[in-house]
Amino acid sequence: MANRVIPQGYMEDSQGRLVPVESVKQVDKLRNDLVTDLMANARYLAKKISEFKAHSLDDIQAFVELSGEKYGAKLGGQLGNVTLYSYDGQYKLVRSIDEFIRFDERLHAAKSLIDECLKRWSDGSGVELRTIINDAFQVDKAGRINTRRILALRRIAIEDETWQQAMQAISDSVQVVSSKTYVRFYERQPDGSYQQLNLSIAA
Repeated sequence: MANRVIPQGYMEDSQGRLVPVESVKQVDKLRNDLVTDLMANARYLAKKISEFKAHSLDDIQAFVELSGEKYGAKLGGQLGNVTLYSYDGQYKLVRSIDEFIRFDERLHAAKSLIDECLKRWSDGSGVELRTIINDAFQVDKAGRINTRRILALRRIAIEDETWQQAMQAISDSVQVVSSKTYVRFYERQPDGSYQQLNLSIAA
C-alpha cells in the first residue's frame, strides 16, 4: 500500500502482506532492488524533463512576445506554431500546438447542404468529387469521422452559394475539445537536413 510503513526486517508483497526478509528469495530481492532503483531514477528524469519542457515553453513564449512588441516581427504561425533557428542555422526549435476537435450538430446541416448540391449538380459534379465527399463523411469502427477529411472539404474551390453555406456550417460546427503544446529540438546534419533530438525514452 502507498505510504505504508514497513516494519524493519519485512518486505511487502503484491497482495499487501508482510513477509519476513529471510523468507524472500534472493532473486526476488535482487529483482525488487533493480525495479525500485530504476523506477526512482525514471521518476526523477520524468520530473526534470517536465520542468525542462515548461521552462522551454515559457522562454519561447517570452521571446515571441518580446520580438512582436519590440521589433514588430510575427513569429507565431497557425495555432501559435513557431520555429526558431540559431544564428548559424545549426539548431532549430519548433513549438507546435495540436488541437483536438470534434463537430457539433451543425455538421449534419452541412452534410444536408452538400447532398443538396450533389443532387442539383447531377452528372456535372463528377465521380471524383462524390467519392471525396462520401469518404469524408464515413465513420470508422468506433463511430468517429475523420476530422482531417471533413476540414479538407473547405479547400475545394466551388463558387456555389449552397456549397459555401455548407462549408460555413462545417467551420461553425468545429469545437476544440483540448490542445497540447509540444517543443521539439533539431540539429543540422552534414547533408543539411535536421535531425530531432530524442527526448523520449519510449522512442
